Amino acid sequence: MESIAYNRNRKHYDLHFYEFGNCYFFDTDRKQEGNILSGYSEETHLGLWICGDSNPKNWAAPQTETSVFQLKAHIENILNRLGFTQNQVTFESTQSGIYASGMNIRTFNRQIGSFGIISGNILKKFDIDTDVFFAEMSWDALLKETSASKVHFSEISRFPSVSRDLALLVDKSVTFAAIEQTAKKAERKLLQELSLFDVYEGKNLPEGKKSYAVNFVLQDKEKTLNDKQIDAVMQKIQQNLEKELGALLR
Repeated sequence: MESIAYNRNRKHYDLHFYEFGNCYFFDTDRKQEGNILSGYSEETHLGLWICGDSNPKNWAAPQTETSVFQLKAHIENILNRLGFTQNQVTFESTQSGIYASGMNIRTFNRQIGSFGIISGNILKKFDIDTDVFFAEMSWDALLKETSASKVHFSEISRFPSVSRDLALLVDKSVTFAAIEQTAKKAERKLLQELSLFDVYEGKNLPEGKKSYAVNFVLQDKEKTLNDKQIDAVMQKIQQNLEKELGALLR
């Protein structure tokens, strides 16, 4: 945060930082009588910070501000390069004091980090007047997870994928992470990807509701899907979303 403040004070506004460093923790449950250091542990962590615009001024492309979604994409790319698949990574809301809004990162149901928008109180202490997006991951935990997993290679499917969109009306408290987890539970074999491409809150929606536009990509590695199979999968996903999250089609 000091580096971000230093650079912004010198008119360098568009920043993308990363850092590997050692972090130290104290756990009272691990403390042993007579061993002063027993409660302490040391881990290597990776930190990511972004703020300002995501790309420099260019006549060929409009300027866009950095966002928590861009940071999430960086995290997913790192995890993908380490060998984690989309189905092995989940994101859950967190109430951590360092974030105005944040999420925990979990692999194989183990928390390995978090990311989000730095809280206004922290920004104020460093005299930073723009949103800063931050992620932290335990590099030691990630390497331990990857060393225990095997790399598998598979032939690129000869059969086409199919894309379907759903416009879902949900409570404002429902996160995309919850939709993602629920959809994956409903269809583990054919659902290859899902992504959020629009969020709407405002006029023409019931009080306390918001709209998510979600894209689903289906693919069978052994045959071409027909309309009947696609409709059956989408209906199963829709019913599961309605049952567990109260999501309705707009």
